[in-house]
Amino acid sequence: MMKTATPPSDTLAEQATAVLQNAILQSELEPGSKLRVHELARQLGFGTTPIREGLLRLVSRGHVVATGNQGFRVAGMSREDLDDIVRVRTLVEVEALRASIQRGDHEWEARVVAALHRMRRFEEVTAWDEAAAGEFDSLHKDYHVALISACGSPRLIELQSSLYDQTYRYRHHMMKGVGRSSLIAAEHDELTRLVLDRHESAACEAVRAHILMTPAMLHAADEAASVLATAAKTAPASRAAVRSKKPA
Repeated sequence: MMKTATPPSDTLAEQATAVLQNAILQSELEPGSKLRVHELARQLGFGTTPIREGLLRLVSRGHVVATGNQGFRVAGMSREDLDDIVRVRTLVEVEALRASIQRGDHEWEARVVAALHRMRRFEEVTAWDEAAAGEFDSLHKDYHVALISACGSPRLIELQSSLYDQTYRYRHHMMKGVGRSSLIAAEHDELTRLVLDRHESAACEAVRAHILMTPAMLHAADEAASVLATAAKTAPASRAAVRSKKPA
């Protein structure tokens, strides 16, 4: 059930955008589902104008698709789409990180270290469940934003943020119940070391490899789920065949 609480915002349209985006990222609005403006307005307590404006904004972010007659639906999900998102995000984030390493000052370094510390402390003191995974992902995004925050390009930062959110939708949808990985934590530590030491080429390669872990992990999780589903379907038939066999 979608939550109607809204974060502080300047306009109703921005509030509606935030609530709708969160519902999509959390898979409360399923991929490919129709989005009816009047129904959403009634459920969420907004007027139809803020809802429609919010949906139009989410079209530009890739979360919603506009259909004929001013209709909307949640953007679908596919391996090809995920790979495309990750490919573009890699190009954007590597370039932004390169610029940040070249331009960043001590304040930038402090932001990176602080963001890493918040992630590590959260992991140390928090029991891991689905709610914790969502909170951690917010901290994880903050870390990646901190890495590129000195790039000097608001558009690169905005684009990276949008692409990160689109990737998060896949992670949340396909990896429910998957725990955290110590390998990812080690990658963050090594990436931070390379960034602070201003090893530009090595840091850019490290962030590229780190981002590419996402589709690899999601494809593996998807394949495992398919194998389990196939096994569950074939098991009853196999047991029935065994029971039907008569002793010689």
